[in-house]
Amino acid sequence: MHKTGFYTHADCRRHDMGHGHPECPERLDAIEDRMLASRLLDVVERREAPLASTETLELAHDRMHVAGIRGLADELREQEDAGGLDHLHIDPDTALNRHTWSAALRAAGAAMAATDAVMAGELENAFCAVRPPGHHACRSRAMGFCFFNNVAVAARYALERHGLERVAVVDFDVHHGNGTEDILSGDERVLMVGIFQHPFYPYSGESPNADNMVNVPVPAYTRGPAIREIVDTLWLPRLEAFAPEMIFISAGFDAHREDELGQLGLVEADYAWMTEKIRDVAKRHAKGRIVSCLEGGYNLSALGRSVEAHIRVLADV
Repeated sequence: MHKTGFYTHADCRRHDMGHGHPECPERLDAIEDRMLASRLLDVVERREAPLASTETLELAHDRMHVAGIRGLADELREQEDAGGLDHLHIDPDTALNRHTWSAALRAAGAAMAATDAVMAGELENAFCAVRPPGHHACRSRAMGFCFFNNVAVAARYALERHGLERVAVVDFDVHHGNGTEDILSGDERVLMVGIFQHPFYPYSGESPNADNMVNVPVPAYTRGPAIREIVDTLWLPRLEAFAPEMIFISAGFDAHREDELGQLGLVEADYAWMTEKIRDVAKRHAKGRIVSCLEGGYNLSALGRSVEAHIRVLADV
């Protein structure tokens, strides 16, 4: 029986980077509301995201980075309890509150729990509706709204703990997944394919770090037909030749034409089409095994609609 998991947790909603920040708790509400209205919640298997262990985070991150984020969270909690700060900024865009540590552990934990369930055959694939996102988190640095790299942690987990020999990462966020590239470049067990607006934050990716990175920068205002051609001509041949045993998706929906954080022109049908192409590769080579994790997507209406389109393909409904 085809089963799609839907992983989330209330802790992911408690992480908050301040009033007016685009990476806000309401993003998860928009997804839940759309899933409810479209009755997709009736066809997915809802599961609670567990807490990742620090040991598993260290599959992709330096021990000092993990300890540093935990230390900042503890420091902030003490300050807030004493009547001080309620947010602590790592960079101008990225801040912790007292719930960030547990939310970040849930986000990475969802990706690993989904990997376990898919590998066990309990689910064919899964979507993780989690935050904070992850693909800008480097081996030893948090940035760009991201603290731990959920997809990179899960990819390494599949290789190290489940003994897979080849996994692929697909990233269609409007921003380059620089953190994922930092962690996985040069690892011949991984192929990463991505599209992203360029030049644009984080101003990287134009020249890949290693042969296992298929980076395709595109100019602002690129629309769906051009993106589909890139997928057909640049992504799919590499994915077919690599024959991954599992596919991880950094599912950012901020390349949508209604999203003001980027200037690309994708619509829901483009996300559905890309998901179909990824699913076809997974069916041919990976027993259908896909774990998809939420990254960007900041126009709440467009985000809800795009996630619905993505999950409809994963769930085959």
